[in-house]
Amino acid sequence: MVNKSDSAISRREFARRAALVSAAASLSPSNLLSPESVAARLPTQQAPNAPKPSPEGHAEVESRIQSIYAQYGRRLTDSQKADIRRLVTETQPTLDRLRALATDNGDGPGLYLKPLMERERTPSPMPATQKPANPPKNS
Repeated sequence: MVNKSDSAISRREFARRAALVSAAASLSPSNLLSPESVAARLPTQQAPNAPKPSPEGHAEVESRIQSIYAQYGRRLTDSQKADIRRLVTETQPTLDRLRALATDNGDGPGLYLKPLMERERTPSPMPATQKPANPPKNS
């Protein structure tokens, strides 16, 4: 059985926090999270200094966008479709740089921990004793 004093938060504290959160929510602007206001704050144009994708990259962008539209197109609004187009276009240069890296079958993983500073290993005080392979049987 769980003791009431072991709980992380009491009922009274929960009610107090819930009242504060609901009061804060009622004071916030009502159009803060509306889809129109979010779309108005996001830039719709591509940044002028963004690199232009290569013809192969542009074809890949278009095919990726069409596959997303084919799968989810009926459920997406026009602003969501514009966001998808922007995100896929912005991601393409990074994909091109990753694909430009030369790798072979024998290459190890690129994600492993390498210590910044090599430390000398201290010898263990006593060498480990080996156990016998077959323990003697008692008759």
